[in-house]
Amino acid sequence: MIRLECDYTTGAHPKILEALVNTNEEPCPGYGVDLHCERAREMLRELCQAPDAGVHFLVGGTQTNATVITAALRPHQGVLCAETGHINTHETGAIEAAGHKVLALPGTDGKITAQQIHHYCEAHHTDPAWEHMVQPGMVYLSHPTELGTVYTLAELEEIAAVCHRWRLPLFVDGARLAAGLAASDITLPDLARLCDVFYLGGTKAGLLFGEAVVIPNHNLNHDFRYLIKQHGGMLAKGRLLGVQFETFFTGELFLEIGKKEVAQALRLRRAFEEKGWPLFVDSTTNQQFPVLTNGAKCVLEHKYSFEVWAKVDEAHTAVRFCTSWSTTDEDIDALIADIQAL
Repeated sequence: MIRLECDYTTGAHPKILEALVNTNEEPCPGYGVDLHCERAREMLRELCQAPDAGVHFLVGGTQTNATVITAALRPHQGVLCAETGHINTHETGAIEAAGHKVLALPGTDGKITAQQIHHYCEAHHTDPAWEHMVQPGMVYLSHPTELGTVYTLAELEEIAAVCHRWRLPLFVDGARLAAGLAASDITLPDLARLCDVFYLGGTKAGLLFGEAVVIPNHNLNHDFRYLIKQHGGMLAKGRLLGVQFETFFTGELFLEIGKKEVAQALRLRRAFEEKGWPLFVDSTTNQQFPVLTNGAKCVLEHKYSFEVWAKVDEAHTAVRFCTSWSTTDEDIDALIADIQAL
């Protein structure tokens, strides 16, 4: 079975494993205050051109989202996001469990606009019953989105300007940011300049686990480690995060991985298009969403694992193929050949 349902079906990139083995018997202090974590923090600050930003390493995406959003919001506030946003669909109510409402906006291919954010805030603050409603307190984006789409730099700048106008912290979920950087005109320095907080995900880009949070907003960074601990995101053997991210940032391995997985996915996209299969969404990242006949789906799932995304009609289903650091040319060649043979 060739597994293409997500980008974390395998362990870790060989360079990550090598670094962990080489440092395995090195004694270090715990909880992320070791030299490997400190070096990784400085490397990320340099990559972001943000020498004063807070940098923290957490274990996984859900802990990261819950911790960041709790840090940013007061008890009466909620977080604006696309209705397809990860915090609204795939985190089992983690944000609501912490006492904050997710304020979902209708998205276009997973994206929301500056105008939507402005109109929502304006409607809230001009409503006579404003104090009886959850106040919009921050904006959550993911880059790429759940549908594999990316924001342009111009779109992100417009959203940041609206957030500044309404004094809303801007948070970018970068669980798949390695792919997002490879597929858009947004850079790490752009994110550090425009966002109050964002993260560069490792779990979905070749690390065993780990997310690197960057907090340019000093107010949000204050006491952030308390919240990491409270939300179960602080690893006692924090050096395991530091060693992995130290390697991830060396030679921009994260970008190398992102470019590779995007290139593999775009090979698949061309094969889908040449076969005449429509795309459910126009993704330029490592997630591709062809619409298959149910017959083609049944044939392919004997050899390949992929995610069923949406029923289009009685005869067609949208599915997701997701490439990763470990997807090989041979995997893609085999799938393309089988597509052509259908």
